[in-house]
Amino acid sequence: MSPPRNIAAVIFDLDGTLLDTLADLADSMNAVLAAAGHPIHAQADYCYFVGEGMETLVRRTLPEGNRDAAEVAARLADMRHEYGQNWSRRSRPYAGIPAMLAALAGRQLPLAILSNKPDDFTRLTVATLLADWSFAEVRGMRDDTPAKPHPAGASAIAQSLGVPPTQVLYVGDTATDMKTGIGAGMFTVGVTWGFRDRHELEENGAHSVIDAPMQLLDLI
Repeated sequence: MSPPRNIAAVIFDLDGTLLDTLADLADSMNAVLAAAGHPIHAQADYCYFVGEGMETLVRRTLPEGNRDAAEVAARLADMRHEYGQNWSRRSRPYAGIPAMLAALAGRQLPLAILSNKPDDFTRLTVATLLADWSFAEVRGMRDDTPAKPHPAGASAIAQSLGVPPTQVLYVGDTATDMKTGIGAGMFTVGVTWGFRDRHELEENGAHSVIDAPMQLLDLI
């Protein structure tokens, strides 16, 4: 499907789209699990644990018999502390992301980020690892906005930018992202270098799927 000819803004997911954060997320959560006496998981398994917020990540990694509210809350607090100490050890932009962001900046398109990572961690991560580029809005998971795939966050960004949703590219790496963009009435672009595969993206309505960051420029 071809994108609209008058694209006026781009909204990016963060983890798995702009940044490879999987190792730090896996290491931090595994440290929490081990300290609580629970089994740990292979890093590759975290590709399917992440994407819907930190509380969901914690719940998914706990043994099925240890997912009561008290245990989830305790391990979530532990994860916030552990990840707060170690979130930047190995996290980096994916290859090709800096060049792509620089090219978009040259076109003077407003860029934004919408993540299910907690808002404080989202802002810290962007300010540290993506400091060379300007984002008109950066939103993580907030108490006043439903998490993705609810489209409220994406719609709020479009409204803040003064751009009709139909003129926005929404770029992400998971089914959650594709559902978010479609729900907000945006043109969805799935990326295959992140945490999920092409099949998941296409099955969940991606209007276009790209294999390298610079291919995004061909859609604008």
